[in-house]
Amino acid sequence: MAQKLRWGIMGCAQIATNSVMPAIQESESGIIAAVASRGLEKSSAVAAEFGIEKAYGSYEELLADQDIDAVYIPLPNHLHREWVIRSAEAGKHVLCEKPIALNSAEAAEMVEACRKAGVHLAEAYMYRHHPRIAEVQDIIARGEIGELRSIRGTFTYNDAGDTTNIRFKSAWGGGSLYDVGCYPLSAARMLFAAEPEAVTVQAMFSPEHDNVDMMASGLVEFPGGVSLIFDCGMWAYNRQLLELLGTEGRIEIPMPFNARFEDAEFILHTCGEAKVIEATGANPYVWQADNFAAAVSGVKPRVAADDPVLNMRLIETCLDSARRRERILL
Repeated sequence: MAQKLRWGIMGCAQIATNSVMPAIQESESGIIAAVASRGLEKSSAVAAEFGIEKAYGSYEELLADQDIDAVYIPLPNHLHREWVIRSAEAGKHVLCEKPIALNSAEAAEMVEACRKAGVHLAEAYMYRHHPRIAEVQDIIARGEIGELRSIRGTFTYNDAGDTTNIRFKSAWGGGSLYDVGCYPLSAARMLFAAEPEAVTVQAMFSPEHDNVDMMASGLVEFPGGVSLIFDCGMWAYNRQLLELLGTEGRIEIPMPFNARFEDAEFILHTCGEAKVIEATGANPYVWQADNFAAAVSGVKPRVAADDPVLNMRLIETCLDSARRRERILL
C-alpha cells in the first residue's frame, strides 16, 4: 500500500489493548490513528499508553473522523450488528471480533451493508492467518495423510467463578459455543472446504450463569460421511487441540487457536512414525492486520465475503440442537 491503513479502535476491551492494538502497531500496513470509548477518560488513558494522537469519548465521533480508513470493533457481541452497519455507512472498512453477530440473519444484514457501502468486512478469527494453517492445508492437499476422514476439535477453559463476566450474559451472546466453540466449528468448515449438513449437540446450561451454555459437545456432519467431533467449555480444565484424521495418517495440532512463535509446531503421524513439524512461527494478529489491509487495497481476501453468515448459521444451529436435544439438518 502506498499509504498505511489508518485504524480507529472502537472500544478499549482487553482483546484490543492486549493483542490487536499492539499487532496493528507492529504490522507493516497499519497505524492506529484514534481510539474511542464511551468515556473520554478511558480512551485518553489508552491513547496515552499506545502513543495515539486522538481519543474520543463516543463511537459516533470516531466514525465522523475523515482520517480513519478502518475500524476494529471489540465490543460485546450484541453490539456488533449496530456498529458494523454504522461503520459501513460512514465509509469505514470493518474488522469485527468473533462471533460477528448473535445469529445468521444479523450477519447477513451486516455483510450486505458492507457490500452496499463498498467496504471490506472481516471477522477476527486471527488463528486462520497464522502461517501454520496454510502449511497444514498444504500437507492435506498433497495427500500426505490420505483422504481427510474426521476432525476432532477442543477448546475449553474455566472461568466460572467470575459470574459478572459478559460471556455469561445470555442476551449479549454469551456461552461457550459463541466464545470458544466457534473456533473448532470454523476450523472444520475451513479444513473440509465444505458446509455441514447436520448437527447434534449436547450442552450444560447453568442457572448460575444466566442459563448460557457453559459446556457443549457435539457431532457436525459434512458431505461424504465425514465429520467434526468437538467440545467447548468455560467451566472445564484448560485445553486446546485439533486432530485431523486421514486414511493414511493424522495431524495433531496443539494450541491450534492461540499459537504464535514457540508453540507453532504440530505432529505428523504417518507410516507408524510421529514427526514433529517446526511450523513457521508468527503473531497471527499481525498477519491478520496485514491481510486485512491487503484486502482493502484490492488483494483477494483469504476468506469469502459470506463466510461470517455461514459460520453464524452453524453456531446458532448447534445452540438450537442443544436446547431442543435433537439432531438438526442445515
